[in-house]
Amino acid sequence: MTSHDEHLHAGHDHAGHQHAMHEGHGGHDGHGDHSGHAAHGAHGGAGVNAMAASATLHCLTGCAIGEIAGLMIGTAIGLGTGWTIVLAVSLAFLFGYALSTLPLLKSGLALGAALSVVLAADTLSIATMELVDNLVMALIPGAMDAGLVNVVFWVGMMIALTVAFVAAFPVNRYLLQRGKGHALTHEYHDAAPVQEGFRRYIPSFSSGAMAAVIFAFMLGGLSVSVADELGGDPAPAEQMEMQGH
Repeated sequence: MTSHDEHLHAGHDHAGHQHAMHEGHGGHDGHGDHSGHAAHGAHGGAGVNAMAASATLHCLTGCAIGEIAGLMIGTAIGLGTGWTIVLAVSLAFLFGYALSTLPLLKSGLALGAALSVVLAADTLSIATMELVDNLVMALIPGAMDAGLVNVVFWVGMMIALTVAFVAAFPVNRYLLQRGKGHALTHEYHDAAPVQEGFRRYIPSFSSGAMAAVIFAFMLGGLSVSVADELGGDPAPAEQMEMQGH
């Protein structure tokens, strides 16, 4: 016959065992960070592709703004082709870095820290984009020497930026998969904006909205160029008639 004490002892051991198992499982609260693992897991397949596309579009927007501004300034002040390209590339880097820095400043990061993060995150992507973009423009006959009111320029720019996007996408995807590139800025983009001091005046730009504005601007430039070519010279028949007189 089992004694009362032995029965109590057995029951105590069982309860203690359950408690120990529960405490051991409670240590998995660190697994509450499974959300981080889940987010990291989302970096596979469609998740990383979407983030890479967003990062590439972000860089493309800054590059397009800088390049178009540089070409307009270079043409307006009469710079040669080489210096105009230098100016356009410089402004592409400037605008690319600026568009990435603003959200970090708005999240509360200091200017120096924000710039160091952006330089590490975006340099390779912007450099790839600029190299490919200018190479394509150089390969399109007449695109580099065409003025702003020229169909060849705007068509060439659209083709060059499209190819640059395709070239920079795998670069951003590779960096994201290794926790680099745009991944370095992602946590700051998700942070709540700081509504104090000058930071509350920092605008928030959507990459998609900015890309749409740039595309609309380029379509406008193309439309003006087409209209100029169609209406700039008299029709051949009119020219022949004028020469006959």
